[in-house]
Amino acid sequence: MAAVPAPRPRLAAWKFASCDGCQLTLLDCEDELLGITERVEITHFLEASSGPGPGPFDLSLVEGSVTTSQDAERIQQIRAASRRLVTIGACATAGGVQALRNYAEVAEFQAAVYARPDYIETLATSTPISAHVPVDFELRGCPIDRGRLVEVITAYLAGRTPDVPAHSVCFECKRRGTVCVTVAHGTPCLGPVTHAGCGALCPAYDRGCYGCFGPSNSANFPSFIPLLRRDGMETLDVVRVLRTFNTAAPEFEAAARKELPG
Repeated sequence: MAAVPAPRPRLAAWKFASCDGCQLTLLDCEDELLGITERVEITHFLEASSGPGPGPFDLSLVEGSVTTSQDAERIQQIRAASRRLVTIGACATAGGVQALRNYAEVAEFQAAVYARPDYIETLATSTPISAHVPVDFELRGCPIDRGRLVEVITAYLAGRTPDVPAHSVCFECKRRGTVCVTVAHGTPCLGPVTHAGCGALCPAYDRGCYGCFGPSNSANFPSFIPLLRRDGMETLDVVRVLRTFNTAAPEFEAAARKELPG
């Protein structure tokens, strides 16, 4: 009798409050995606298929932040049905740009955006997935890097820890031979305190890093903030540059709060 092939691991991709860009990164893997689909069964991925399958799932990729009470309930269900859960992108790992609501009255935002804000049910905060359930790995970025996404998926298929370096963007600038925009031009740049992963894209085009991948593991804000001031940034500018894609990341949030008067 012919041997029955072992079932393929089941992969799911989930969306919460986000722009869908990180899920699209999975589709952008193109040639790599063909190899992935030979190894895994993509069971639930509404960005690519309208036919969701049931759990349990061996690996769940979660994009987006929790912004409604329904979100808070749904992530609990997903966690219970997932052997491994990986958050992908700034929204899922740090609350995203929508976490700016955390520092203001959400009712004011609703009134400014919606003609009938009374129809909108939302929480006063935008929080990362890890604030609600245990997370096995966080893949940062806005959006994430497709090479690192493939590494995370293949690592879990092989039963090992993903090899995703935690050094700063400055390291990536040196690897690609990019002249430091701060040293050469006095351009404010978040590269020294930002997690690598983008390939130092902005500095390669003579623009300072915007912090899309969140704080690096070795960020030293007490030493870094004076450099931004030296390069011409006022207090409000410093706060604004820290409150973008990863505004609720603890390190960015603490540094921004320290700059605010009072």
